[in-house]
Amino acid sequence: MITASGITKTYGSTRAVDDLSFEVQAGVVTGFLGPNGSGKSTTMRMVMGLDRPDSGVVTIDGKRFGDLRWPLREVGALLEAKALHPGRSAYNHLLALAQTNSIPKARVDQVLELVGLEAVAKRKVGKFSLGMSQRLGIASALLGDPGVLLFDEPINGLDPEGILWVRNLLKGLAGEGRTIFVSSHLMSEMALTATDLVVIGRGQLIADTTVEDFIASNTEATVLVRSPGADALGAALVEAGGRVAAGPDGGLLVTGLDATRIGDVAHAQGIALHELSPQQASLEEVFMDMTSDMVDYHGHSPLEVSS
Repeated sequence: MITASGITKTYGSTRAVDDLSFEVQAGVVTGFLGPNGSGKSTTMRMVMGLDRPDSGVVTIDGKRFGDLRWPLREVGALLEAKALHPGRSAYNHLLALAQTNSIPKARVDQVLELVGLEAVAKRKVGKFSLGMSQRLGIASALLGDPGVLLFDEPINGLDPEGILWVRNLLKGLAGEGRTIFVSSHLMSEMALTATDLVVIGRGQLIADTTVEDFIASNTEATVLVRSPGADALGAALVEAGGRVAAGPDGGLLVTGLDATRIGDVAHAQGIALHELSPQQASLEEVFMDMTSDMVDYHGHSPLEVSS
């Protein structure tokens, strides 16, 4: 488990992280979300002991990173895929890491095979594509078979097959009881991969919850209804306490009543239903709404600029 307790980090006049507290539980994939400049990378660096908080503390299973005897065996991280010696081969890069933590040499071959790089193990990493570097970074994180893993944008540069592989890998690692903390800007991928979320903006906590609860608590339940008697049904639903708005293709968007209640009202009025579909906002829509005032730079469409 990763525990951050009141951590603050300031660079000059900029407060990158501001009294931030959260927990990352074992056994699930936890997504780490926030706009650019929100403090995600700084937070991950503090977890890994690369930056020291001005105040507060981060622990991994109750210990600070600097107090871990064999760090690579307890915590693995991919923070910067291209932070590699360009003249070393993939194999020698991993071997050097293994030797610093008394990790068996055979483990190098195992992780190279796991990430699909065994065929290019002797190639210099300076010639690797971004996707290959990402795979090597994941291999480095897994090298010591640690119980805690941090990944910053792990699917950057990967093709669709690679993205699916990473998604299944993270879920599998979590299923083994490991602590998985993943930062990503791709909301659609986080919605498919993560169970829990830590969301920050301008260095402060916005949410520490599940994906499901984050969406549900920040949106109003809506039901799409289609019926040949839409006008009469709409009036009956308003009378029953619902709010009705025009939906796509002649449908009705109903809030204030759940699908069961809407079905009961329609049945009582003898009105046929052709569709009764609960609607849910996407993780991306909720995230954008919750963080819209915490984005430092806003783009505009060409029409807005020209006008």
